This record gives sequence, structure tokens and C-alpha cells, in this order.
Amino acid sequence: MFPFNSAADRDAVASEMPWEKREKPVTMYGRLKKTADEHGSRPAVSYQITSGPTDAVETVTWQDMHDRSVQAANLFRALGVGETDVVAYLLPNANETFYALLGGSIAGIVNPINPLLNAEQVAGILRETGAKVLVTLKSFPKTEVAQLAAEAVKMAPNVKTVLEIDLNRYLSFPKNWIVPLIRPKNPVGHSARVLDFNAEMARQNTTLDFEDSQIDRVCAYFHTGGTTGTPKVAQHTYGGMMYNGWLGANLLFNAEDVIICPLPLFHVFAVQVIFMAGITSGCHMVFPTPAGYRGDGVFDNFWKLVERYKVSFVITVPTAIAALMQRPVDADVSSLKVAFSGSAPLPVELYNRFQEATGVTIVEGYGLTEATCLVSCNPPGGNKKVGSVGVPLPYTDVKIANCDTEGNILEECDVDVVGEICVSNPGVFVGNTYTETEKNAGLYAGGTHLRTGDLGRMDEDGYLWITGRAKDLIIRGGHNIDPAEIEEVLAGHEAVAFVGAIGQPDSYSGELPCAYVELVGGAEVSVDELMAYAKKHIHEKAAMPKHIEVLDELPKTAVGKVFKPDLRKSAITRVYNAALAKAGHPAEVVEVLDDKKRGLVARLRTTGEVDYEAVSHTLGEFTRPFEWME
Repeated sequence: MFPFNSAADRDAVASEMPWEKREKPVTMYGRLKKTADEHGSRPAVSYQITSGPTDAVETVTWQDMHDRSVQAANLFRALGVGETDVVAYLLPNANETFYALLGGSIAGIVNPINPLLNAEQVAGILRETGAKVLVTLKSFPKTEVAQLAAEAVKMAPNVKTVLEIDLNRYLSFPKNWIVPLIRPKNPVGHSARVLDFNAEMARQNTTLDFEDSQIDRVCAYFHTGGTTGTPKVAQHTYGGMMYNGWLGANLLFNAEDVIICPLPLFHVFAVQVIFMAGITSGCHMVFPTPAGYRGDGVFDNFWKLVERYKVSFVITVPTAIAALMQRPVDADVSSLKVAFSGSAPLPVELYNRFQEATGVTIVEGYGLTEATCLVSCNPPGGNKKVGSVGVPLPYTDVKIANCDTEGNILEECDVDVVGEICVSNPGVFVGNTYTETEKNAGLYAGGTHLRTGDLGRMDEDGYLWITGRAKDLIIRGGHNIDPAEIEEVLAGHEAVAFVGAIGQPDSYSGELPCAYVELVGGAEVSVDELMAYAKKHIHEKAAMPKHIEVLDELPKTAVGKVFKPDLRKSAITRVYNAALAKAGHPAEVVEVLDDKKRGLVARLRTTGEVDYEAVSHTLGEFTRPFEWME
């Protein structure tokens, strides 16, 4: 492993040799085979369907992972999947999810799909990718994944085969006897043939039945989330996935480490960062419950699971940290080294509270689906600037720039000057980021660097700070919400003239959707009526506004477009003042300024004798900064 304590360490790694000269497998099968040869008898993944610290667990070794994944790849080839064909999976976490992931990327192109999407969105992805095979669940109590899959396949006639996984095999007596009695009727209603994934896989050889072409190619499709229309589909290559795995295995983890990762295996954080680091390093990964952090009892049992598996690295997100900090650290967690947090900004107060409770430092990082994932990380053994997303990783070049719509660089920004974050690294598939060609137009700064749509700055020590977004996406607990869905729905109300939807600060989710409305002249409607209308017409629960406010007139630009920065300032003022009042602090936000280095900053004044440290704790639970007026 290389030391990674500073930007200088990063530069030393990159200057040792070019990325192209690094010894690494070309394909996913090559990576899996190498790890199985080196660490075959060591545990790869431990999975338990329930969260109890003494509950049954199924642990597979790296040799098991190799054999089952090769069987899956052979099965997919037998079903007509070639190198350019797609195997989609719509699954919660389970050991079979790994076999589908690896087998799909070995045989063709694997396409993980979020089971929290609606049937129309899932079908849209299946059609966009042309998936031939869908791996999903057999009907099972307390989940509607099977029903969702059936509805989606009805609208995606390109899917010829559905392979089902029965989670009942993970349950012990008496639950495994009860499930068949209460199992919902298995839905079909489509023309695809339905087969049992495990039974079909067991018929296959554990050595590849086909030649593993030694070429770097597209091997995975990941959609970008979103709650309206069909999400965009990003293309990932073997090379990009190997890069993410190489980073984790050479800068962070080794074969002796144990990583607990209760994140979903349809997301790049779990797959491209953690699993690829695991398969590269040969470490042991723990995945509790099908729903990860959302699973029953996971938060209550989390620290006991850390003790059970002697976990050294925790993989988490801010919403999970907030939930964990509402529970005592009730187990021996002395094995822990570091916690990694991503997907959304981490409030300073949460960072401090976690470190105080566990004695473990949180390392924040930054990545995005369009870049395969990893971009930057706070050095685990070096200076961690809380609130930053650390230094760009080896072989990653970040430009802070202002571009025109075609991607021409108008200006490269100086140190501490905010601009758009633009990224070049082996995970960026220049010219082919999205499956839809037109969506790649204007996406690359100077033709080389992916335009992330995030605004940020680089400080004098080379640390990257995210200050906002050039695009309007609302990020609720790492889930992307397109404000257009909220705006289009509310604009459909006969009393509404204009709508502006934004993300308001939230101490748990980072942001929650809220909407500001301007009414048609002479019209009258209550906020309760608008809320009821939104609830009826917005189908994605995550996109439901937390707050709707009617204004006499929305702020607008010279060309009549809703000016959202003013709405964001209003939301920050409202939310922060409510938090201050609830905590009993004699202070208030009097203005919100757009600071060139920090983005939107709330300015406070006292209205009495103030405990400044207590105020810092209260507002430290949010990600937007504040300062006191003189």
C-alpha cells in the first residue's frame, strides 16, 4: 500500500509511473480469478438476512465468489447474452446480487437498478439499455420487488428471461416454513420466461465456457437516480472499475481488513468504491440485511455487528450517521480504524459527535456516477479539513473552470475562486459518459474533463470544497430529486402561475424538497390544498415537498425565469431561525450572503445573551455555514 497523507503523497504515487503502466487485470474475470488464486480460502462476503448480532450468517470465500459468479456468467451466455448485451438486476442486497453483478459484467454488461423506482422508470431503463435478462426476487413477504419487476417487464418486451431469487433459503426454522404459507402470489402478466436463478446457475460449470476477451470495454450501466422521467444511464468500463478498486486496495484497505457496508448494491458507492476495493484487496466485507441501513434493527444492532465481525472500516452516509448517533455505542468497537462517508455533505456537528462517541475519525470523499465514482478523499492518515471532500486522488486531475454550453473553457479559476468542478481520471469515459449520445453534448470541459455540475473551489493546500450545484438537483439523503417534477405538478393546479422548487436545509437528510408558489391574479388557494394536490400527483414519496409557501411574487431573472438563489436564501433563513427558536437561543438569521469561497452563508445577530458554542452545535447539524455579524 502507498502512504496517502497529503497531496504530496498523492503526487508521489502518480509520478512513480503512468496509470497505463500499472500492473492490473484487464477484465472483471481476470480480476476475480487473480483474487481467488491469491485469497481463495479467505472470507469475501458475510451476509445475514436479519440484523441480530448472533443471527444466522452466510459467508462465502473468494473461491466461492469466483465459482458462483462464473456459473452466473455461463448461465447468462447460455441465455444469449454476448459482450454488448445487458443483464439487469432489480434486487436488494444478498449474496446472489454479487453473483449477478460479477457474472453479468463478465458475460456482457450488467445494469443494477434501484428497486425504489416506480415501474415506469424501471421499464424505461430496461428499454434504454435493451436488457435481455432481468434478475430479481421471487415474491416474498414485506417486499414488492417481484411485483415491481413484473409490472416493469410488461412494459419492456426486450426482456426475454426473468431469473428469480428466493430469499427464503436464508431463513431458519420456523420462519422458512411460514413464508410459503404467507407468500404473495407470484406475479407474471408478461411474456418473458421465468426461471429459478440458483437452480439454473447450479447446472453450470465453475470454469468459463467462453473466451474472456482481453479488451477494455463497457461492462456496466448505472443510472443516475432522479425521480422524474427515465433516469440517465452512465456507461462504465472495465478500466474505470479497475481504477476505483485499485485506489481502495492501494490507499485504504488490505486483505486483513473487515468492512461493513450496509449500502445498496445498485449504487456506485457500494459497488464501484467498496466492492471493487474488496475484490482487489481480498478483504472481508459484511452486508447486513437486504435493505442495508434501512433494514429492521440495523441501527439498533450496528455496533454489536461491528464487534461480531471485528470490523475495521465503516462505510456510511450522513443520514445513517445521524441515526447511529441517536443510539449508544453499546459494544466493543476497538477494532475500528476509520469511517468513510459519502453521497452527501456531512455536517460538522455530526462529524464531531461521531468522533467523540466512537474515537474514530470520519473520512469524507467525493465521487459521482458519471465518473465511475471516486474523485477525491480526505487523507485517512493526514490532515482532514472537515467540510472539504479532501484532495483529488492519484491520476485524477480536477479543474475549477467556467465553461460555455458547448464545454469551451472560458476561464480557469484561481485558488479559492468558485467555479464548476471538472474531472479527468481513468473512470471518466470521455465522449461516451451516457448511453444517449445527445446527453454527452457540452459535457466535457476543453474536450477532456467531465463537467460535474457541482460548484466548488480548490484551496491553497489542494483540498477540494463543494459550495453548491450548477444544476438544480435536490439531494435528499444521497437521493437525487429533479425539482422539475415538483414544479410541473404544482403548476398544474388551476390557481398556480409560477413554481420554484429547491432543497431546504435539513439536519437529517441534508436537504428536503420545498416549493415556493406564485398564484394566478385573483386566485385563492390554501397551503393545505396545495399540499393535498401535491400528495395526489407526485408519485415519488421522496419528492413530496416538506414545505410549500405562497408568495405575492416569485423572484425572477430579467427573462422571467424563477431566480432560485433568492429562494434558497429564504429557506435557509426560515429553517435556521426555526432551529434557533426551538433550541431557545436568543439569535436570528438576518441575511444570507453569497460568499465566493463558501457559497450561501447565514449571518446571525444576537437578540440577548447567547451561548455561542451551543448555537454552533445547533446549526452545526446543517451543512450550510453561518457567521456572526459584528
